[in-house]
Amino acid sequence: MPENANHPFSFDIVQDGRTILSQYDNHIVRKLSDMQGQFFDQLAYDAILAEEDKVIYEVYEVKRPEVSGELLHGLSIVHPGTVGSEHFMTKGHFHEVLETAEIYYCLHGEGYMVMETPDGDCAVEPLKAQSVLYVPPCWAHRSVNTSPTDDLVTFFIYPAHAGHDYGSIEEHGFRKVVVADKDTPIVMDNPVWQSKDAR
Repeated sequence: MPENANHPFSFDIVQDGRTILSQYDNHIVRKLSDMQGQFFDQLAYDAILAEEDKVIYEVYEVKRPEVSGELLHGLSIVHPGTVGSEHFMTKGHFHEVLETAEIYYCLHGEGYMVMETPDGDCAVEPLKAQSVLYVPPCWAHRSVNTSPTDDLVTFFIYPAHAGHDYGSIEEHGFRKVVVADKDTPIVMDNPVWQSKDAR
């Protein structure tokens, strides 16, 4: 954050071998061990984790005061890979202030945004370079990288007071998952969600 939080500022999105921000305040690294319970194939998860605690995704944040009127923004980078047949993804979240939206601008790679409401409405939208995705208020969202070799890189922006609710997703997961089927990504019902829902 600039020294004077009320002063305009600028930064660059640098693409020199990898995409990164020229200035940022916070670098978050999510490893496989941070994603416990999020992939439906627990045996595959355990086997990969026993060999290596891989980095699944990273977030570079430009921090702003967490008050209404400010916009928090940054860069999300989901690395390529799978756990079993399921593609690498972010943890996903609702916003604590549920009725807030978010915009994603895809800079590089390809994948999907998996979304759902607390009432069970679901949507899965493609992400590709130069595409813009609007996530409406009340929709949880998760980025999924379907490329076998390239990072999925998105620039995001949302109201700075919105906060994150990861707990709901950690407890229940998403109703839809994206898996590789003969190198073609397909969207299917989450079998782990179904088993929890049936209890």
